[in-house]
Parts: sequence; C-alpha cells; structure tokens
Amino acid sequence: MLLKNQVMLIDGMALLFRSFYATAMSGYFMINSKGIPTNGIHGFVKHMMTAINTYKPSHVICCWDMGSSTFRTEMYSDYKANRGAPPEELIPQFDLVKEVVESFDIPNVGLSGYEADDCIGTLAKQYSQDSEVLILTGDQDILQLLDENISVLLLKKGIGNYAEYTTTNFLEEKGIRPEQMVDLKALMGDTSDNYPGVRGIGEKTALKLLQQFESIEGILENVETLSKAQKTKIKEDLEMLHLSRKLARIHCEVPISCNLDEASIKINRDKVFEKFSELEFKGLDQFIS
Repeated sequence: MLLKNQVMLIDGMALLFRSFYATAMSGYFMINSKGIPTNGIHGFVKHMMTAINTYKPSHVICCWDMGSSTFRTEMYSDYKANRGAPPEELIPQFDLVKEVVESFDIPNVGLSGYEADDCIGTLAKQYSQDSEVLILTGDQDILQLLDENISVLLLKKGIGNYAEYTTTNFLEEKGIRPEQMVDLKALMGDTSDNYPGVRGIGEKTALKLLQQFESIEGILENVETLSKAQKTKIKEDLEMLHLSRKLARIHCEVPISCNLDEASIKINRDKVFEKFSELEFKGLDQFIS
C-alpha cells in the first residue's frame, strides 16, 4: 500500500537541550537586548528545519514534556531524581521555543503527567495505520516504537547528522526486536532515568538472555538453568525488574489527539521572520525554504 502522508514527530525537549548545551558549555547564551537568552531556541530551529528540509515530511508535530511530575515519578519517586534543576539561562526558553514552533504553524503537543515520549508513542501508533511516521529525537528509548511504518532518526553530533533506524537495521545491529527493548531496559536499568533494573546485569548479559529466552517471562521460566550468579541477581531484584519494565515502557494510550490537517507543512515566512525579529535572530534565513 502506498502511504500518501509522511508525518514527522519531533521530540522538542531533546532538540532544545541538545541545542542549549552545544553553546552553553563555552558560556555562549545569545542574550538579546531584552536580556533573554536564546541559544537553545536558535539551535532548535536549525535542527528542526534541517530535518524538515532533508526528509520533506508532509506533516510535522512537536511533542513536549509538561513538567517533571509524571505517572512514572508517582510509581517510583527516584525516577530521574538524579537530574538537577535546569540552568537559569534555559528556563525562559521553555515557553519561548513553543511560541517559535507556533510561528511555523506546527502544533505543540504535550499533556501533564506524561512525557514527550508517551505523546510521540501515542501519535505514532495512531498515524502509522495509514501514514509513514518519522520520529526525530536524541533518545534511544524511542527505538522500542519502531514498526513497519515507524522509523526513528537519532540525532548525532552536529546539525543534519542522523542514525536512521528501521525494524530491519535495528534487528541487525542489536540482535533483538524493537519491542524487546523494554525488557532490555528492565534488565540493565537506565542510569540517565535513574532506575537500576537488575543490579549486576549489564547490556551484554541482558541482550544474551533476551536472544536466548525472548522475554522476561521466558527468562523467569528458565531461571533455574542460568548461572548461579545470574539466578541470584534476578531473584534478589525481581520486584525492581518488574517495576523497571513499567518505567521503561512508552505509554501509547495518552488521551491526546492532533488532527493531521492542523499539522500540514505550510510555513508562512512573514510570520516566522516576525518572530525571529522579535527574538533578534540572525543567520537562520537559509533554513527557511
């Protein structure tokens, strides 16, 4: 079946944070005459427009985290508790970047209590029924969403460099299917999201176990055949293993929707440049076709 639409779902926070830290490390915050730092937004536009110009999607939607409190923090209070408060130069850019996205007539989507990943997963499942979906992010967790009509573009260093993933090359690289990634994360944990999984089991062992037994259920059914050390670790951390799986799984039933008609690419240059002028942006004209 020929799919007429190609929908790009953008992980807004991933682009904003990457863009902010790209220049913040050298102390360059692009503070304008109003005293507002804009470095993250400036880089965000470069990343977003380079991807749009490269892949030429018919529709674009930007998804956002809506605060740090989510159903995952209710489930496990230490979830992402290792992350400090955002730098003060980044804080005013959270709301401003959404205004910039609006100036492109690109919908902003997010819902309190859920992460951007959950919104992306929900919309990807909806649209992939009859459209091709491209997800732009820097977060490998999203790879669990790979499906027949869902591809992932992982941002690499620089602008316009991506690791492109499909179900096929993911399987070739990892040796497991995308949906097994949830169990992989449950076993090995995630230091950036601050949940431990099974202590003492790393990626190499977790991959080997999943290749052999398919799933956590398969591993538990055969737990007596494992090495003594593996068996002990899994039995001791069984509760955390099951909790980590709940934390790792992207929730694809968020009560959100976005009419594709509203997401159709139709950039009004005057509207965009008016916003750029307000923020005193320079050097972005080449990115706006």
